[in-house]
Amino acid sequence: MEDFRPIELIHKPLFDRFLNQEQPRTSELTFTNLFMWRHCYSTTWSVRDGCLLIILKDGKRGAFGLPPAGGGDKASALDSLVGELRNLTDRPLIARVGRDQVENFVDASRYKTSEDRDNYDYVYLSQDLINLSGNRFHGKKNHLNRFVKNYPFEYKELDAHLVKSFLDLQETWCELRNCDENPGLMDENGAIYEALKNYEALGFKGGAILIGSKVEAFSFGEMLNRDTAVIHIEKANPEIPGLYAAINQRFCQAAWLEARFVNREQDLGIETLRKAKLSYNPDHLEAKFTVVPKEN
Repeated sequence: MEDFRPIELIHKPLFDRFLNQEQPRTSELTFTNLFMWRHCYSTTWSVRDGCLLIILKDGKRGAFGLPPAGGGDKASALDSLVGELRNLTDRPLIARVGRDQVENFVDASRYKTSEDRDNYDYVYLSQDLINLSGNRFHGKKNHLNRFVKNYPFEYKELDAHLVKSFLDLQETWCELRNCDENPGLMDENGAIYEALKNYEALGFKGGAILIGSKVEAFSFGEMLNRDTAVIHIEKANPEIPGLYAAINQRFCQAAWLEARFVNREQDLGIETLRKAKLSYNPDHLEAKFTVVPKEN
């Protein structure tokens, strides 16, 4: 593990180079995502066999790896990653592995794969989220129209002046949701802070809806690959009807008009979140798998 090191901002160009070679389809594989959650997962990385290797740790499963990324020898890199994980856990596991990765570099005679439905990404046509056209989106369009009719508002892109306002809304949201009683929400709160305080260096896009000069909803994300944007975070005042529908539509319209798809990440097995993501009629789900050596 001597050559594995913690992620720092100075590593962004290197990560971007490997991820650009990869053109990932799973939402985990962006520098912003890995950086903002680095404290939660004690994330470390190295380069082996021409690939980027990433190891994370959490309280439930211990150490696990993400699939090797880049243009090198991924089959060999996977073996190297499993070898490193053996120094940390007696059950080495690679998580969030995409279907194309399973098919192209995982040796089925040596590794066992299993579906991870709770981490499937929901992927939408950007024009569907922008236009909300047709019967499939009738309810969403009604929510949006009701909000537009009842609330004078303005949409603004994220800039240095709005960062504090984004964080103020996040603090209010956490108070309403009792984040201090939910470790997962507290981890997310810390990740949002890390992303926003470094937003200029990270280079992602953000947008907000203001009502009476106060930020009441915000969202931010970045391009995941050449044709797909990924939304990392979306927050809105839950006491304002239609506000989530509004920030979803306005942010996609302002930031992702040229993207073909928008990846809105996973539902984590939370039934209410699954229902909400399905209600926007995804174009497809991006399947993910876990991979373990067969001897385990």
